[in-house]
Amino acid sequence: MTDKNQRHVTMGDVADRVGVSRTTVSFVLSDRPGANIPAETRRRVLEAVRELGYRPNAAAKSLASQRTHLIGLVTEIATAPFAGAIIKGAQEQAWKDGKLLLIVSAERDRQVEDAAVETMLERRVEGILYATTWHRAVTPPAGAGEVPTVLVNCFDVEGRYPSIVPDEAQGGYDATRRLIDAGHRRIAFIALDPEIPATVGRREGYERALLEAGIEPDETLVVPGYADAEGGYARAHELLALPEPPTGIFCGNDRMAMGAYDAVKERGLRIGHDVGLVGFDNQEIIAGYLRPGLTTVALPFEEMGARAVQMLTESPSASGAFAPLLTHCPLVERASA
Repeated sequence: MTDKNQRHVTMGDVADRVGVSRTTVSFVLSDRPGANIPAETRRRVLEAVRELGYRPNAAAKSLASQRTHLIGLVTEIATAPFAGAIIKGAQEQAWKDGKLLLIVSAERDRQVEDAAVETMLERRVEGILYATTWHRAVTPPAGAGEVPTVLVNCFDVEGRYPSIVPDEAQGGYDATRRLIDAGHRRIAFIALDPEIPATVGRREGYERALLEAGIEPDETLVVPGYADAEGGYARAHELLALPEPPTGIFCGNDRMAMGAYDAVKERGLRIGHDVGLVGFDNQEIIAGYLRPGLTTVALPFEEMGARAVQMLTESPSASGAFAPLLTHCPLVERASA
């Protein structure tokens, strides 16, 4: 068992073991070019490092290099359904780049967000990611602009910060196109809250796909489901009770699609045969376990997290005005369309 009071092995200990100077050990560990350390000496130093269990002092290295290799991630709720995918993507990319991710879950508390950013700045993070659980305009925390900052799944209205968001319009287009390709001509859209970017973009894509197929959009087929299963259930019942009901339904998210499944089945109709259904989000706990499986559009959270880390190292545009970077939302085929 390791003695908790055992002192840390120092560079001096390594130098004493090998019989060389601390400078020689430092040159070997930093692989300093032009140091002309003999190969045998280098081998003995590295062997002593392994035997003694020496670990370089990260704080001292950061002080010397002025680089901490730390990236801060501030997110609303780290336990939200999609936050884990953003964290996974960001963490894997940071690791590939030789950086470490510091994560703070702020629970939608602005004071916590501001304090988190301030603490990260004190620790000399090289960049900050600010991520939200749903796509919207935000005011980033105070202090965020003191280091490179990228907004993930959100954007600031003034465009002062680089941001990365889902391509909602193309996702809505692909979802609707899938129903059109299955032979549906009367296609409804059960929308999220009317004014949010996801609804605006997904409806834009829905209407574009209809028009390209020569189908005139019908306002009676666009209804708000307000993002939950109960709303999807109620709106699907209303749509299927129309004198000329839709045969295809594009649901603005998977939870509404789950409710729509119940409405369709209660009317004795078969999903994927009498009525085609497509969702949005690819929330695995829903889409993968409905019967039949739900064809849906995936939100690219993991990709956005990874790309955001890459963006931190890229040069900002000369104008300083940033348009959100759109990320493709892939269609996930199952059996409901």
